[in-house]
Amino acid sequence: MEKTKKQFQAESKRLLDMMINSIYTQREIFLRELISNASDAIDKLYYKALTDDQLTFNKEDYYVKVTVDKEKRTLTITDTGIGMTEEEMENNLGTIAKSGSLAFKKENEQKDGHNIIGQFGVGFYSAFMVADVVTVTSKAFGAGGAFKWESEGADGYTLEPADKAAPGTEIVLRIKDNTEEDNYDEFLEEYRLKSIIKKYSDFIRYPIKMDVKGSRPKEGAENEFEEYVEEQTVNSMVPIWRKNKSDLKPEDYENFYQEKRYGFDKPLKHIHVSADGAVVYQAILFIPESTPFDYYTKEYEKGLELYSNGVLIMSKCADLLPDYFSFVKGMVDSEDLSLNISREMLQHDRQLSLIAKNIKSKIKSGLASMMKDEREKYETFFKSFGRQLKFGVYNDYGMNKDLLADLLLFTSSNERKLVSLDEYVSRMPEDQKFIYYASGESVDRIEKLPQIEAVSEKGYEILYFTDDIDEFAIKMIQSYKEKEFKSVSSGDLGIDSENDQASSEEDEAANKELFDAMQELLSGKVTKVKASKRLKTYPVCLSTEGELSIEMEKVLRAMPNSQEVQADKVLELNVNHEVFQSLKNALASDREKLGLYTNLLYHQALLIEGLPIQDPAAFTSDICKIMV
Repeated sequence: MEKTKKQFQAESKRLLDMMINSIYTQREIFLRELISNASDAIDKLYYKALTDDQLTFNKEDYYVKVTVDKEKRTLTITDTGIGMTEEEMENNLGTIAKSGSLAFKKENEQKDGHNIIGQFGVGFYSAFMVADVVTVTSKAFGAGGAFKWESEGADGYTLEPADKAAPGTEIVLRIKDNTEEDNYDEFLEEYRLKSIIKKYSDFIRYPIKMDVKGSRPKEGAENEFEEYVEEQTVNSMVPIWRKNKSDLKPEDYENFYQEKRYGFDKPLKHIHVSADGAVVYQAILFIPESTPFDYYTKEYEKGLELYSNGVLIMSKCADLLPDYFSFVKGMVDSEDLSLNISREMLQHDRQLSLIAKNIKSKIKSGLASMMKDEREKYETFFKSFGRQLKFGVYNDYGMNKDLLADLLLFTSSNERKLVSLDEYVSRMPEDQKFIYYASGESVDRIEKLPQIEAVSEKGYEILYFTDDIDEFAIKMIQSYKEKEFKSVSSGDLGIDSENDQASSEEDEAANKELFDAMQELLSGKVTKVKASKRLKTYPVCLSTEGELSIEMEKVLRAMPNSQEVQADKVLELNVNHEVFQSLKNALASDREKLGLYTNLLYHQALLIEGLPIQDPAAFTSDICKIMV
């Protein structure tokens, strides 16, 4: 009977096309992916045994076997794990289950394929980089029968019943023939396969076995040797976290990061912890380089792998990481945790709480160290995850502000470089009372704000806030090393001398009638019109009174179901600008013209702030009136 060929889903077919055309130069990683899948399958069976009293798990019975047949050009990877049912084979091998994968692939298909392989649990497809036929035979634990899945690539696959005595999965790759450009024979060579396994899978906790050829003196014959074949375990099986730090190199940590699929970037920093105090545990923590594609979505799951004496308890233990450090990847292994501990018990486990507290401290120290000693790396990290630290400052009513404030960076008016709050405060002039900041959509926009003129003229450094969370976070911090934060748009900048204040009071008194008239014309739009102490070359700007700034207003009003929040805006006028004389003349002789000028100046101030004009047609009409 002819087998019915099924078609891959569109996303899977596109990905297979990429694999078959070998867009990824490091084809050797296919073996890492398949061995990791095999190890996961054994882990699942082990975990099942932990939660089911009827099952026993003898670790010695579980392994991964790699077998080569040069004549048939086949490479076989066999595991004694949990296996797959027919439905699981259909779901796992015939489709990419995670949503958004096609969109992500499209965004990255011009980049290194490394960003795609394994990103959605589809490392299995990497087999097609080296094989023209892939056959998977699997029997699920506790199932009566087995099934065979086979595919020659993107044109589809078959799935049918098969014979297999023991649970587990066997994957047979028919290795491609050599071409002028590509040597596929290397994946049939014993030494090459061993080197790939040692490179990527040495820390797999189960034996990876191979039939290895050797040579030994022949009995009874002098100077003669005979070849033999014996099964050997080719990986060390010693978890990296149990090795001495002095015996490990940076590439060992990087390989572990890749093998555990924590990410497909290179970690910027690793933190290897061996704690022996109130609680005994070992941990390896990684600070990633780039943001996962789903990091700022609700689908992202934070957490560290949690082991008890080398046995996986939970693949993502969220309780080990606070939200503001949710970008950290890695694992924790403790002998003090029970193997049979449940998720519910974990939440109340005192040992786990102590570990989490310690880990939080280690991450903070590691980041602070990176900022001090590896500034370029830290700035790379901060561009990816600084926003998360700022959210951490803002959330929980500022509970964590003291822990996180030292880690924040902001672009400075000094050479547009990122600076920490400590760096800013350490170089403040003696006469400077506040930490000044300016908020806007971009550095370029901020540097064109009229409000920064007075602070810049004093020679004071200004922090540029370009993230929508920045000002909210700073409001929570309030002050740093006894220096309060002050927006350049705030009503009182704290830089006026007694002479400046006296002059300003004189300007207010001399022009009270004009300011009152303009405020009446702008009723409901601004709370006050006054003479500006900050403007030097610009005719007009907006400042604010109260806690809510203009940038905060923008953020809040852009939120779904937002209320019509509004900052208390003040229209400030430069009494030394020639435009101001036009206002005074209009007050004296033409009240209609005063209304026209007032509206134009108010709308100019809105545009400078990047705020919308409610009636653009009326604004353009006003411009036309002054042109005729």
